[in-house]
Amino acid sequence: MKNITLIAIIVLSFFTSCKEEKKEVVTEETQQEVKISSSLKWSERMALSIMKRFPKARDVDNHKTINWNYKHGLLALSFEKLYQETGNEKYFEYEKGYADDLIDSTGTILNYDIEKYNIDNINAGKILFFLYEKTKDEKYLSAIKTLRKQLENHPRTKSGGLWHKKIYPYQMWLDGLYMGQPFYARYIAEYEDGKNFDDVAHQFEVCYKQTYDEKTGLLLHAWDESKQMGWADKTTGKSPNFWSRSLGWYVMALVDVLDYFPEDHPKRQMLIQQLNDLSTALVKVQDKSGIWYQVPNFPDREGNYLESSGTAMFAYAFAKGVRKGYLPSEFNDVANKAFDGLVKELVKVDDNGEVHLTQTCKGAGLGGNPYRDASFEYYIGEAKRVNNLHGTGPFILAALELNR
Repeated sequence: MKNITLIAIIVLSFFTSCKEEKKEVVTEETQQEVKISSSLKWSERMALSIMKRFPKARDVDNHKTINWNYKHGLLALSFEKLYQETGNEKYFEYEKGYADDLIDSTGTILNYDIEKYNIDNINAGKILFFLYEKTKDEKYLSAIKTLRKQLENHPRTKSGGLWHKKIYPYQMWLDGLYMGQPFYARYIAEYEDGKNFDDVAHQFEVCYKQTYDEKTGLLLHAWDESKQMGWADKTTGKSPNFWSRSLGWYVMALVDVLDYFPEDHPKRQMLIQQLNDLSTALVKVQDKSGIWYQVPNFPDREGNYLESSGTAMFAYAFAKGVRKGYLPSEFNDVANKAFDGLVKELVKVDDNGEVHLTQTCKGAGLGGNPYRDASFEYYIGEAKRVNNLHGTGPFILAALELNR
């Protein structure tokens, strides 16, 4: 009798365990199938979609190795702004999770080599100011100081401009102004009593002057002071074409740097003027859809396409420029037209409410191996991606600025 009772208990326990296990699986599946509400604003819809696809920010875009990356820094910054807008802690934890996966308790940054002098590596440092302010964890401050040290020793052109990378000597790319200068300006404002703002302004002065195109008012992608690169004009050192995302990096750099520039600084108005002049030139090449082409001044050339990341960046910069009083109010209409275009033409929403941003250029640069010649054919030939970090972060930022 005792044996029968024992067997009954074991059998009952087995079936109970299976039932509970099945219940857990169903619960997990149910969580995965929760639909993202269309009643939420686009910023949260995109953020929740990203979190659903990648529970950890470090894994977005499926990089083979975890690294300190400007794209992940851009995404984490957009989550910081979303947290500040909504107060929802899960957005803060997503941002913090990226930093904590890349920075150890001593403040050492994983897979970061200061000796490479890569200006891209500064960008993710922008999130550390807020993390340190909120948590008081000294590891964030240590990492901030490491990145400031890179800027202190970073190689420069003879005219004082920061090289894009050590492997690209004497070159300035528009991208680099966004990567380095907002971090630099904030550090100066918070830790150096306002010293060196002249140096920040000088970076914009040099880059704008050396990449400016008189015919269009736009900025070319890059400049080689040495004029040694195959893509560089042998007289001016300029690259031959415009690229929407590089222009997006530049206008975002301007509106973000101005957050920290003293109102009485003599170079502040120069930065605002650059923003106005470049924004005016960009409006002239905006497509009727509201979106900008990958190569913005050649809309009718075969192979050119409407590109999402540059458009999202312009929408963000124009909207913020208006809100902060740098740009005339009509640029808010331009920004809304751009965002409308993205939503209508390039955003796809699946049955579970997940938001997908299409037609984002995976990446474009100059030189290197294999060699990138900055030709029109090169820019339109680079791979396009869905939900690429270059586009999703700016999309969230634009949606927040426009309250969409």
